[in-house]
Amino acid sequence: MNKKPEDQILVIFGASGDLTYRKLIPAIFDLYVQKSLPSNFVILGVARSNFSDETFREKMKEGIKQFSYFKDAKEEDLTGFLKMLDYLSINTDKSEDYAELKNKLEEIDKNKNTKGNYTFYLSTPPNLYPLVPKFLAQQGLNKEDGKSRKLVVEKPFGSDLKSAIELNNILLEDYDENQIYRMDHYLGKETVQNILVTRFANGIYEPLWNRNYIHHIEITAAESIGVENRGGYYDHSGALRDMVQNHLLQLVALVAMEPPMVLESDAIRNEKLKVFQALRPLAKDDLFKNVIRGQYLASNVKGAYMKGYREEKGVDPNSRTETYAAIKLFIDNWRWQGVPFYVRTGKRLPTRVSEIVIHFKPAPHNLFGDKEKLNDGNVLVLRIHPDEGILLKTDMKVPGSGYMVKKSNMDFHYSSWQDTYVPSAYERLLLDVMLGDSTLYSRGDAIEQTWKFVQPVLDFWQANPDAPLYGYPSGSWGPEHADNLIEGENMTWRYPCKNLSDDGIYCEL
Repeated sequence: MNKKPEDQILVIFGASGDLTYRKLIPAIFDLYVQKSLPSNFVILGVARSNFSDETFREKMKEGIKQFSYFKDAKEEDLTGFLKMLDYLSINTDKSEDYAELKNKLEEIDKNKNTKGNYTFYLSTPPNLYPLVPKFLAQQGLNKEDGKSRKLVVEKPFGSDLKSAIELNNILLEDYDENQIYRMDHYLGKETVQNILVTRFANGIYEPLWNRNYIHHIEITAAESIGVENRGGYYDHSGALRDMVQNHLLQLVALVAMEPPMVLESDAIRNEKLKVFQALRPLAKDDLFKNVIRGQYLASNVKGAYMKGYREEKGVDPNSRTETYAAIKLFIDNWRWQGVPFYVRTGKRLPTRVSEIVIHFKPAPHNLFGDKEKLNDGNVLVLRIHPDEGILLKTDMKVPGSGYMVKKSNMDFHYSSWQDTYVPSAYERLLLDVMLGDSTLYSRGDAIEQTWKFVQPVLDFWQANPDAPLYGYPSGSWGPEHADNLIEGENMTWRYPCKNLSDDGIYCEL
C-alpha cells in the first residue's frame, strides 16, 4: 500500500445508507490511518437525507468507531479524517439537482486542489444505476479531458440477462468501459487474490491443476444468518441471483483460468472471460438433475427457535424463492474437460464459511488401508472466510507396526502472520479504484456471460412453478438431495462443521 492515488474527490451516492456507514467510510478511514489516501482528498456524501456537514461527520464517526479495523486510533487521526467529509442533500432521481452537485464539486476543487478528478460510487438502490450516471453525464461530469472520471457500480448488476445487457448499454452511452468499475466485494478478499499466487507461483501445484489430476472441485459460500431485515429485497432475488451469478462464478473463473501473460488488469480479465465463455450450457435434463434449490424451514437449534423463511418480515407466505442453491457445472476446454465443478450457497446453514476445495484423484493403486477408501484422494482447501488460509490434507503413516494410514493437515492461517495486516475487501477495492486498477472489478462482457449461464435456470423456475423446492431445517447443511450431485462412490460435500455453535453464528472449522 505504498503507492498513493492521485488527488481526487470520492462522491458517494446513497451516503446516508448502511453500506456507507458500515463498510465504505470505515474502510477509507483504515486507508487514511495507513497514509494511503491522496494528498488532496475529499469524500462528498450525496443523498436525500437532510444532513449538514457536521451531522454527517458525527454519524460516520460512529460507524468508524464500530466497524473500522483501526477503531482505537488516536483522536487526532479521527478528527483529521472527518475534516475530509462533506455532504450534499439533493434528490438523486431528479436531473435538475445535479447542477448543484457540479457547483459543489467545482467549489471543492478550488478550495482543496483536487484537480477535477472524480470517482462516483453508486451505493444506491439498483433502480438508480441507470439514472445517476446519465444525470452526471448531462452535466459533463463523465468527460475526462485529461482528468480522471470513474464510476463504481455496486451489485446487483441487473436482475437477469436482459436487464444486465440494457444496463451495460445505458452506461456505455456516456462512459468508456475503462471508466466503469463493477463491484464484487468477494474479489477483494485476500485469499481470493491468493488463488492466483497459489496456482501460478508454485511449481508443485500448476502441473497438477488440470483434468489429469483433479477429480472434482467444490466451492461453498455458506451463511448462518437468515435474510434478517432484507426479506422484501431477497424475496425478489434469491440465492441464485444474490450469490451464484456473481460471487461463486467469479471464484470458478479464478480457479479455472489459464495463466495470464502479464499481471495486468486486461490480461487477467480476458482469461476469466474465456472461462465464462467455456461454461457448458445447462440442458433441460441438467435443470432437473444438476440444479438443486431449497428454502430454510423453522427449527429448534440448541433450544432456540429459528423461524422459517416464509415467516420472515417482507416475505410472501407462499414464497418459492430459494435460500439455497447448488449446481453441478462443467467447463468445456482442454484443461477442464470432464471435471465437475460443484457450487453451493445458502442461508441458515451451520456456519458462515466460504471456501474452495480441490479434490485430487487418488493414487492409481491403493497399497495401504481400506479398499473402500480408494476414492479418498488428497484435498486442498482454500479458505476465503472466516479463517483465511490454506489447508492440504495428505495421508501419513500412524506410528507403530503395520501401515495404518491417517489423514493429516498441513495448515496455514493468515492470522499466524501476526505482524501482517490483512486489509478488508472494501479497503482493497476502494484503493484500487482510486489508483485506476480494475483487476478485481468485473467487466461488462463477463457480467453478461455469467447471466447467460444462469438465465436458463431462472427461466425454468419461472415456467415451472412446481419444480422441486426442497425444505431444509435451519441449522442444517441444506437439502439432502444436494448430496446426490457429487459424483463418485462414498463421496459428498466437505462439511467444515456439523452443528451450529452456541451463538448460532460460527463453529470451528
